[in-house]
Amino acid sequence: MTSGATEFGPGPFGGAAAGRAGPGSAASDGAPGGGASGQKDVRVPGSGPLPPHDHAKRRQRVREGLEGRWLLVSSPVHVRYLTGFTGTAGHVLLGAEPSQDRVITDDRYAERVANEAPDIAVELTRDPLEVSLAIVAKEAGSEPAMGVEADDLSWAAARDAQGLAERANVRLVGTTGAVTQHRIVKDDAEVARLERANELTAAALTWLFDELVAPRRTERDLAIALERRFIDLGADGVAFPSIVASGPNGASPHHAPTDRLLEAGDLVTIDCGAVVDGYHADHTRTVALGYLDDQRRHYYEVVEAAQAAGRAAAVAGVRAEDVDHAARSVIEDAGLGPRFLHGTGHGVGLEIHEAPSVARDAAATLAVGTALTVEPGVYVAGVGGVRIEDSLVIVADGPARPLTDDPRELRIL
Repeated sequence: MTSGATEFGPGPFGGAAAGRAGPGSAASDGAPGGGASGQKDVRVPGSGPLPPHDHAKRRQRVREGLEGRWLLVSSPVHVRYLTGFTGTAGHVLLGAEPSQDRVITDDRYAERVANEAPDIAVELTRDPLEVSLAIVAKEAGSEPAMGVEADDLSWAAARDAQGLAERANVRLVGTTGAVTQHRIVKDDAEVARLERANELTAAALTWLFDELVAPRRTERDLAIALERRFIDLGADGVAFPSIVASGPNGASPHHAPTDRLLEAGDLVTIDCGAVVDGYHADHTRTVALGYLDDQRRHYYEVVEAAQAAGRAAAVAGVRAEDVDHAARSVIEDAGLGPRFLHGTGHGVGLEIHEAPSVARDAAATLAVGTALTVEPGVYVAGVGGVRIEDSLVIVADGPARPLTDDPRELRIL
């Protein structure tokens, strides 16, 4: 999918302290075991276990960049990344030492947090900021300081937080990227989930092309059937509302499916993704119905070549803008540069759009383990469009590894 604050209770930090539970307490008795951080294996029906996450290792990597400062993590995605907890009301307080870490939620989630995050102490409260400041003031030494995720706070929440911190005699520090920078490179457990999600997505899309994509079908009907197929194959959900763009509708990169009937001669672009254990697939193929005229065939061939060039350029050590340049140059050399309306790709993982951006002037250097998409396209108003997309992982030697192996060559149904 081309790229272009969740709050706790009534605000980003919620509202009366209810008590604390840690590993081994009543709230965490009977938590599942297994894996590097005590997490049980996750299973997708018919496809075997996925490797467990090592949340403790992730927390340690983040801690090492904090220079002794505590950090209150409020982004729900970051909370899940660091602990496995998926509740909608949650924070993580990272201390100077692993034994000081807590996941903070309220009593509605006591059982859930015990099951999902058994390797970290739990604080049950409706006032996560106030309780966190009290802990830092008590345990962080003579000059207590606590970071907060600046990108996750509204202006009003930041002002309230500063007032509470002053009363608690804790220095509050706005941070950016403290967790995000570590999410760019995926570990083995994350790659396994991305691969499973993309394989499932490709299988569902192949089924749709084989069984349902035909004249007189509507875009909306195809989108509904595809997303139902994801669930039937074992997905936890959909990564984003599926894009089914037929005929002239294909000129809009983010077209929302309509009741338009597919017709012979149409190009049909389907951009879709399944979610497996929180990890998002992003996958696009364009097919033709019945026949394809020379103009539309030319567009397809240019995009196919551009996507191949982008994939070939995605190697460890290059800048993200180099991948964009490789794909974009093919389209520009064909005289279609103005018809390429977006960046070449983006990172993907627990969110459908993550760092790094793969676009002009994208300065990030691609490291081994980076997950990204390569998805060039050509869009012509009144005619239609073509986009071909794969999710890939940067490897140590050679071009990035695609997470699916379904064909990219033109298919006429």
